[in-house]
Amino acid sequence: MSGIRRLGAGFVIAAALPIALFVTWWAVTAGSTSFYWPPLSEILGVFPETWFEGRLTSQVLPSLVRLAAGYALALVVGIGLGVAIGSSSTLRSLLEPVLEFFRAIPPPVLVPILILFAGIGTSMKILVIFSGCVWPILLNTVEGVRGIDDVLRDTARCYRLRAGTRLRTLVLRAASPQIATGARQALSVGVILMVISEMFAANNGLGFTIVQFQRSFAIPEMWSGILLLGLIGVGLSLLFRLVEHSVLAWYRGERSMERKG
Repeated sequence: MSGIRRLGAGFVIAAALPIALFVTWWAVTAGSTSFYWPPLSEILGVFPETWFEGRLTSQVLPSLVRLAAGYALALVVGIGLGVAIGSSSTLRSLLEPVLEFFRAIPPPVLVPILILFAGIGTSMKILVIFSGCVWPILLNTVEGVRGIDDVLRDTARCYRLRAGTRLRTLVLRAASPQIATGARQALSVGVILMVISEMFAANNGLGFTIVQFQRSFAIPEMWSGILLLGLIGVGLSLLFRLVEHSVLAWYRGERSMERKG
């Protein structure tokens, strides 16, 4: 029962600030007559007809598919390169200046360049999402691999574990908390870049639809899109936490035993 109470208390604490902000937004805009700052009640009123009558599949779903593709590609490339670079000091010394150079470039700046090479279709948008998501994953993976205990490395070497077994049971397992940290950061970046990529030469997507509402002065519908974007971000964050909770259960158990010891 104590675990259930802690879970319930955690949910209440996590939901308290969003609920307070929502109530404040409702109260502040209740009597608003501003064209650009409509009452929250009006925004919620247009929300169902704006998004639940076809736009979820025609506009929102393509955005989520592109986000998933770019994020998955970043996971594969970031973890793969991160393990290789973190395991080799020579490779790390060779690539570090290049990595620092590209990491310093804001992904939105790459959009015009990617349009030149990949066109204005789905490939460009996936590459924009990938270009921003890959760095948190890559850098955290490198640090996670570098931080593996030397005793564990020597033990794996003494037991002559095969490369695949060592990668699966030692390297990825030991670095997984750091990898999860980078993946969590990358997910937030990916949602932002999903919207930004759809504001350039697009014909569908959540970002495209929000801009179209803004250009046609459909202000309540525009705000409803921003609200939907926030809800998607919260939903993806909760989904990530569930996956992380399952994957890193062993790590939390180990930390709990260390604190008790």
